[in-house]
Order: sequence, then structure tokens, then C-alpha cells
Amino acid sequence: MNDHEVIGRHYRTGNPTRVRWAGRQITEVTTVDSCSPELWIAPGLLDPQVNGYGGIDFQQDAVSLEELLLATRQLARDGCGRYLLTLVTDEWGRLLRRLGQYRALRAQSLELQAAVVGWHIEGPFLCAAPGFCGAHDPALMIDPTPAHLQELRHVAGPDPLLLTIAPERTGALHLIPEAVRLGMRVSLGHTNASADILAEAVRSGARAFTHLGNGCPRDLDRHDNILWRVFETSGLIIGLIPDRIHVSPTLFRLIHRLFPAESIYYTTDAMAAAGAGPGHYRLGRLQLQVGADQVVRLPGSANFAGSALRPIDGVLRAARMLDCPWRDVWDRAASGPAELMGLTHGLKVGGPADFVHLDFSGEELVVQLPAITANPPLPSTPSTGRGPGPV
Repeated sequence: MNDHEVIGRHYRTGNPTRVRWAGRQITEVTTVDSCSPELWIAPGLLDPQVNGYGGIDFQQDAVSLEELLLATRQLARDGCGRYLLTLVTDEWGRLLRRLGQYRALRAQSLELQAAVVGWHIEGPFLCAAPGFCGAHDPALMIDPTPAHLQELRHVAGPDPLLLTIAPERTGALHLIPEAVRLGMRVSLGHTNASADILAEAVRSGARAFTHLGNGCPRDLDRHDNILWRVFETSGLIIGLIPDRIHVSPTLFRLIHRLFPAESIYYTTDAMAAAGAGPGHYRLGRLQLQVGADQVVRLPGSANFAGSALRPIDGVLRAARMLDCPWRDVWDRAASGPAELMGLTHGLKVGGPADFVHLDFSGEELVVQLPAITANPPLPSTPSTGRGPGPV
């Protein structure tokens, strides 16, 4: 296949740069003499937690190949070339069947094989207490066993797996080393574990914390709560939803002061409303309502249930909250999740050709993934913000 190329400023150095690719692999990254100052090139975003997108709910049993492709292409349109398809708490047998069905769909499409780089299993091994269970059904939550891990690895095959668990569940601490042995990345979340249990989970092999600030009650004990305990636990990579909704701008800034850049990654936690618009959407068995404010709520409740955040807007909102250029936070939504999962990433020869071409020349930022959206074509969509400006 012939090489294709784009030119823009490198997101880290600012130098005019040419990127060439063939198929889905970068073949050349070189500095050139000049380019438009409004054009930039950056690695594609990688989202480790996508529950659905563009009107498609991944928690349904009858999602078609065409629907999965549509959701994937809309993610690419919004800056995210790769993601972990996320399945949430359900009856264990049904969750495994659903995972098997998605693997079968992915096997039919080279496009999906490049984009769906693994699976995030969020539940059912979570804390069932009110607030900590979030939008997950506590009646379906169970304690993990060695058989669960073996079954999960069998159905997922050799694919990357991210497993979110509450380490206080019976048997969970003892199973973390087994999950690691089976090649899973273990993340803590939807948990009210004590500080001692969190520390023991890290010593056992847990590496991350899923969407900190979400999956916990709105009202917390000011002297002892899950946020303070996580802040004092060394060795965790912290996931954040940068939508200004799940984590307030003040808390968002404080977390960035407490943790080094390499210990923070961003995710959308997107559900079907992301990339779509206000209305009513499904998340598994739940009927959810999304208003013009992009907040996803259980009708009649103040509780959040996933997000309607587009990946590119997450980067822009993070930059605004931190009062910094978008370039300074980009890697937390790109290389950060990739490194967590042990995946190849970056603007380099041999890397995946999921890079993003950003055009700031108009009134609104235009985002394209040239190597992905060229075939089949997708319309580019203006973002809802420009760098650290208003969104």
C-alpha cells in the first residue's frame, strides 16, 4: 500500500512535522521546513472506558456489526482511534456471552480489530453499598472466585483485559495476583475499602483506580473517605473523567497537584449519549436521561450514570480546568492509558497510525484521524471548545 502523509506541528515540540503511514502503521516521522501554524499532529486518543457511543449501548445483547462500526467511527471522528470496549455489572454468564459476541463481531472487521484494542470489565465484583455501586445493579454484584478469572480469560482469549474490582469483597485481595498472572490489569473502583486494604491491593498487583471521584456517594465523611484514602495510597495510576461534572474543577486541580503527570490518565466513561445529543438512552437495563447540560442521570435522581463526554472535549476541558495549553494534558488521554495497558503508542515509526490532525484555523477546532477516517469517510465535527478557552 502506498504511503500517505500529513504535515502539522508536533504536539510536543511545536516543530513542523511530516507523518507518513501505510495501512495502519506509521512509516515516517520527520521534521520539515514549515507548515501552517494552525495545524497540529498528535497521537490518537485511547479511551480505556467506553460503555457505548453515538447512540449505541454496548450493554445490549443484539448490537450488530454495523452498529459497532458506527460507534467506533464516531469515536474516531471525535479524536479517539482506539478504546477498551467496556462491559458493566450483569449476570456473570450473560456478561461473558456478551463479551464473546463482541469478540466475534470484531473478528469480522480489520477496522474493529485496530480500534477495539481490549476489554474493560467493570463489575460485578464491586461494592454494593448505596453511592459506591453507582449506576450498577447491587443485586447482581458477587464475590470473585478463581473460576471467574479463568472463565474471563478463556472468553477474552489473549486480548488485553482491564478488570475493575472492589478489593474489600470477600476473596478479592487473594485473587489479584492470579488476575495479574493471567495477564489482566487490575484497577480498583466502586469501592469503600479501608486504607489498609487499598495498600494491600497495590502490593498484590493492582495498578490503577477507576474514575476517581465517581462511584462514591455525593456526601462523604470529611475526616475519612475513599478520596483521602486513595490520596495516601502510593503506586496507583488515577483515572479521571475530565468533564467538569464527575470531578469538580477544584478537586481536579488538587488531584493534579498531588499526583505526578504519569500517575493520571483520562477517560470519558462514555455511554450511548456521548457523541449524540440530549434525550433518553439505554445503559444495560437502565433508561437514562441526558439534558442539554450533557449530564447523564437516572430519571428522578441526582445520581450520574456514565457520561456524554466526547474524547476531544475531555482534553479541552482538562486544559481549561488546569489553565494550561491542550498540549500539556494530551498524553493523559493518549499515552497514559496505552502505557497502563501495555500497548504501543506515540508518534513514531512502527506506531499505530491513529494520529490526530488538529486544525485551529477556523472559529472552532476541527479534528480528523486521517489514516482511519479516510476509508470509510466520516464528516469531521467541530469541537465544543478551543484549548483552555470556554467550552
